[in-house]
Amino acid sequence: MKVYRDHWGVPHLRADDPLSLVRLQGRNVATDRAWQIETQRRKSLGTTAAFLGPDAVAWDTFARQARLADTAERCFRALDDDTRAWIGAYVAGVNEALPAGAARAPEFAKTGLTLKEWEPWTPLGIWIAAHILFAGFPSKLWREQVALHLGDDAMGVFTSEGPHTSGSNGWMVPGALTATGTALIAGDPHRYVESPGVYQQIRLACPSYDVLGLAVPGVPGIAHFGHTGDVAWAITNAAADYQDLYEEQLRRTTDGVEALGPDGWEAATVHTESVEIAGRDAIAVEVIETARGPVVIGGPDFARGVSLRYPPRVTGRLGFEVLPLLLQATDVAAVDEALEGWVEPVNVVLAADTAGGLLHRTAGLVPRRDAENQLRVVPAWERKHEWDGWIPMPRATVDGVAVMANARDLAAPLGVEFAAPHRFRRIRELLTARDGWTVEDMPTIHTDTWLGSAGSIIDPLRDLAELSPEAVELCDRLLRWDRRMDATSTTASSYAAIRKALSRRITAHPAVAALDDVDATEMFLPYLDLLTHVSFALENLLASDLAIDFAALLRESLEEVAARTPRGPWGDTHQLSPVQVIRGPLFTRDEPPIDLGLSGDHHCVWSTSSVPGTTDLTVRASAARYAWDLRDRTKSGWSVPLGASGVLGDQHHHDQLPLWLRGELAPIVTDWDQLTPE
Repeated sequence: MKVYRDHWGVPHLRADDPLSLVRLQGRNVATDRAWQIETQRRKSLGTTAAFLGPDAVAWDTFARQARLADTAERCFRALDDDTRAWIGAYVAGVNEALPAGAARAPEFAKTGLTLKEWEPWTPLGIWIAAHILFAGFPSKLWREQVALHLGDDAMGVFTSEGPHTSGSNGWMVPGALTATGTALIAGDPHRYVESPGVYQQIRLACPSYDVLGLAVPGVPGIAHFGHTGDVAWAITNAAADYQDLYEEQLRRTTDGVEALGPDGWEAATVHTESVEIAGRDAIAVEVIETARGPVVIGGPDFARGVSLRYPPRVTGRLGFEVLPLLLQATDVAAVDEALEGWVEPVNVVLAADTAGGLLHRTAGLVPRRDAENQLRVVPAWERKHEWDGWIPMPRATVDGVAVMANARDLAAPLGVEFAAPHRFRRIRELLTARDGWTVEDMPTIHTDTWLGSAGSIIDPLRDLAELSPEAVELCDRLLRWDRRMDATSTTASSYAAIRKALSRRITAHPAVAALDDVDATEMFLPYLDLLTHVSFALENLLASDLAIDFAALLRESLEEVAARTPRGPWGDTHQLSPVQVIRGPLFTRDEPPIDLGLSGDHHCVWSTSSVPGTTDLTVRASAARYAWDLRDRTKSGWSVPLGASGVLGDQHHHDQLPLWLRGELAPIVTDWDQLTPE
């Protein structure tokens, strides 16, 4: 077994057989990402407050009540023997290298976090914890809030046509439109930009296969974005709805707790767990599970109880059998067959092979049930809300370019809310405008800054009257603006300031202010924030028939911004602010500063999301960029927001950041003689 590194410190792993290789992958991730994977393990167990303190109690309580760890163990035991052995080899590698990896990471000493051996099912727990909120089930609590105060008809108003922060892009250009005559696949998954990064660039090579791609630290194989040389694949979140919330009637009995189901009162399982908190006494958490699922809100002693039903908990399957099969795939038919076993999260997939095969499909499990289940919390005792099998996964024949951007499109039968169509339409428009595409051209798509939603604010400016001279000048400048959210643009900055001022005024308006009166646990409060919802639903709100004089609020917002001193460029305030488990500097003091100003915006292809009514700082953007060339894998490229190493102070901790900020791709080297062995 051997680890090689390229110029960027990306690990290229080489072994004699698949089990030795996946063990080496475990050793490598424990060496490069010890702090990251151990905190993710603790997150899956609901034990982060023990070293992070009171701020982590809300998550730990949810993780225990949702039974994430128990679900991971259940799914692991249901795997076939070969897949269990493969995952077990990865975990063995992690356990071998984790002590040395932890010694490199200063966060362990800073927090006092001590190591424990990983359980064989830990990778499944990490995966579940990372994706449990991907289907956005808390949005049902928000719709319930809207319906309560504004009526059912208003539920569709507060939406940006998608999960609040969706932003992943992906596209496939068939050979007829490329310079090589062979397909290209490219894109950029958008998630919270974390330090260390959520994706690890890696290569896994043995006599059976040689695959490069983006791995999830703590999880074996390459699940989402990979290139075997013969076939390449990529995904985006399908924005499917596959998790339900049930209103439970719960009562205590001499034997425990009962819940009212369609057939009457039935016993629920109940036990108590202790959540340790650094610097404070531990708290007891009651864990209740009904026939629908674990109770994640309230309980028998509260005003209400709400249970969560999600496919891995119901089926005992997560889809990890797919991971080793993807590594072995040599064509799109093999990728397609493998994905039949996928469960969560539900994805849209693109794949292409060197023989000209193309694949565009969805993958995962979405239950068939009453339409109301997808919208709100539903009564557990009504039989019509039970699950009734699974919806067939939609697929499409590729005819020209194929685009996936969390939009309604292919995944329409699987959900109720999707991303606004601006990115989807813009990518398709750019790709169909010419042919002869190459990997070198892909960053021109990745970094497109045209803001498709700007018209909802810009176009009504033409009808405003009785403006001050300063507002007239600003209005004229905005109407001449090319609608590109470039970091160097002062007009883009002024537009963002007007949008922010308008969002705040709408939030304070009596017609919607009642929505700010929420009653929720700390875990779900962020999902019920009115200003956030107004900011992301602004396009819909401005076109709605709510009793709000939007023109008057827009005029006030324009005047407010016009009265201020001239604004600086968009990049002055729209800056990258990576999420960290514990706050601290990204860079050492002796390093030259890096300008973290970003182009783009939420609805741009270069999707750099902030919360427009609150801040311009960006916490969500491209978690990686990739471009897979099917003619010659060595012509492919990739980049991540920081670097290959998760160790603060390592030379490869954030050496890709300048590249990423410019939207460029690092070249991929596959010649072993050009790599440096460790």
